[in-house]
Amino acid sequence: MKRRKKSERIKLAACLTLLWVLPALAQNIPTATIPAPQSGRIRGVVVDRDGAAIPQVKVTLGQIGVSGSTQTSSGDDGGFTFTDVAAGPFQLSFACAGFASSQISGVLHPGEDQLIPQVTLAVGITEEDVKVTVTPEEVAEDQLHVEEKQRLLGVIPNFYVTYDPHPVPLTTRQKFQLAWKSTIDPVSFGITGIIAGFEQADNTFAGYGQGAQGYGKRYGAAYSDGVSGTFIGGAILPSLLKQDPRYIYKGTGGARTRTLYALAMAVICKGDNGRWQPNYSSVIGTLASAGISNLYYPAADRNGAGLTFQNAFIGVGANALENIVQEFLLRRFTPHAHSQESAKP
Repeated sequence: MKRRKKSERIKLAACLTLLWVLPALAQNIPTATIPAPQSGRIRGVVVDRDGAAIPQVKVTLGQIGVSGSTQTSSGDDGGFTFTDVAAGPFQLSFACAGFASSQISGVLHPGEDQLIPQVTLAVGITEEDVKVTVTPEEVAEDQLHVEEKQRLLGVIPNFYVTYDPHPVPLTTRQKFQLAWKSTIDPVSFGITGIIAGFEQADNTFAGYGQGAQGYGKRYGAAYSDGVSGTFIGGAILPSLLKQDPRYIYKGTGGARTRTLYALAMAVICKGDNGRWQPNYSSVIGTLASAGISNLYYPAADRNGAGLTFQNAFIGVGANALENIVQEFLLRRFTPHAHSQESAKP
């Protein structure tokens, strides 16, 4: 019995000794550590189809499980590098103005210095690269081409009217182009011949006489009237004063509103700045043309200053009447008139 108790005391002492020794031993046992994944590097070169390096290519690196993305640009040699890249799948995106975008995918292993295959970008045009700009002069040129096709009954020129409610101002070159087109039109020569024939039959400007010589002088005087009036009132003064020599068709509103508008257009016009202003070009042009005619009409038929001003006022009235006819009647007899629409640069 005493031997059993002694054995139990020995076992208890051994257990207590182990409990005291084991913690000390545990402190001296080296613990195993799990190494952290090593970051790596990705690099490459971007070239075009001819093998030439492309600088300033925007290269974007994206990775699964990594928030956001990293960007860099290729250097003058086309090279790019990403450092401290976490191991795992990745995707590279390439973008450069004038080239089609491209993408490459891959997997980076821990600590790897990965050189990706050479990236070749094809030439391409992106939406940002294409900027279509139409200048006011180009818009005016398109409108002018339409106006130069306008003919009453498809024959008689009706160039000096625009059916666009917001026409773009003509340049100086375009104003002279319109005047030149009007004066050299074959129909203008024919109309001048008819006017000279009526004057010959009525013996108007008797100082010119009769016969072929008299008809030629009347024809020359009538044509000179048209040329001087068109160029002075339709090109020279409008260019100097920056005014639009055309009649701007209204076409909307009641008959009274359109009539008043047509009458007003004989003495007012649109400036090249888009504002309404007195039509100095037309009024002064009529006076100047009448004054020039005194140089070639017979002495007995030359106008004095008073008669010149009187004829100028008659000319303004004639323009007003022509505007009314233009506003209410001529459009329906003018082919191509309906094809002109408002255009903005």
